[in-house]
Amino acid sequence: MKGGGTMAGPRQPIELVEFKGKKHLTKAEIEERHARELKPCTDEIAAPKYLTGPQKKEFYKIAAQLEKLKIMGETDCDALARYITAQGLYEQAVKDLRKLGKNQPSKDELGSKGYYDALEIYYKSMDSATQRQDRYFKQAQTAAAALGLTISSRCRLVAPVVEEKPKENKFSKFGKAAGGK
Repeated sequence: MKGGGTMAGPRQPIELVEFKGKKHLTKAEIEERHARELKPCTDEIAAPKYLTGPQKKEFYKIAAQLEKLKIMGETDCDALARYITAQGLYEQAVKDLRKLGKNQPSKDELGSKGYYDALEIYYKSMDSATQRQDRYFKQAQTAAAALGLTISSRCRLVAPVVEEKPKENKFSKFGKAAGGK
């Protein structure tokens, strides 16, 4: 950039700006920013109909946690459902791989020729199951990051905590200056 200027970053919620204390805004500017900021609408958060019973239970559990953080809204329902679906598929792929791992062909049971044929089929099945597991992991990971469900994505979310400052006695400065107690 010319002139040594800096590139503006993404607009931050006013609570975060206040918490960081980096900008000095007037009360009017703060109120105006509060009024213009979009807040997630939480009136009708509902699990999509395509989720199964256990998936709906998980949906509402996670939705409640995200609502507490004030980051879940009605428009996020499908994103959360996609995460839950991908996570379920990933978990099933892991179970399938474990099951396959326990069923590796044995040379003693099949003989030399049958063993190598069965081993080839076994490894193709393992490759296919591993590819499915990897695909579902990536889908679940992407959806989780978008929702703030991973460690790294939560680190990017900054929920300001407003600490109560104890009220200072406005007359204490006079006592100290005059050699008081």
